[in-house]
Amino acid sequence: MSNEVKSVLQEDRVAAMLLHYEVERFYYDEAALLDSHRYEEWLALFSDDAHYFMPIRRTRMLRELDKEFTRPGEMAFFDDTKTLLAGRIKKLRSGRSWAEDPPSRTRHLITNVRILKDDSRTLEVESNFHLYRTRLNSRELLDRFATRRVAPSGRIFPDRRP
Repeated sequence: MSNEVKSVLQEDRVAAMLLHYEVERFYYDEAALLDSHRYEEWLALFSDDAHYFMPIRRTRMLRELDKEFTRPGEMAFFDDTKTLLAGRIKKLRSGRSWAEDPPSRTRHLITNVRILKDDSRTLEVESNFHLYRTRLNSRELLDRFATRRVAPSGRIFPDRRP
C-alpha cells in the first residue's frame, strides 16, 4: 500500500471519528436540554416536518420479533408532529399540567451511538438510551432504542423512529 493511499485512509478515519463525536455531542446536548426542562430549545432542533414517533415495545415470541415494536398507525407513546409537540410544551408551561407539577426530575443516558448511513445531507443514527425519572416518591427507568435521521448541522429530520 502506498503512502498516498495510507494518508487518504487515515484522513477518512479521522473524518469518521470527528463526525461520530459531533453526533454524540448533539445527543448529549439534546439530553441536557430535556433534563433541564428547556423544551423550547429542544423543539427548535426539529425540522418543521418532523414526526416524533415512540412505539410501544411488546414481548413477542422469537418467531414474531418483527412485531416487537408497534408501527405508525398503531398504539404509541408519542405519534406527534412538531406542532403537537409545541402544544405539549405550551401546556407544560401553562401551570395547568398537574401531572407535572412539581416537574419530574430526569436523566437521559445515551449509549451505543452508531452512524448507520450518511448520504451527505442526513445521517441515519442508531442509539440506546435510558431515561431515569423521579417524581415525588416514585421512580422509573425506561429503556429505549432509537433510530433517527439527523443533519450534520444538528437538525432532527422527519421519521424520528425507534
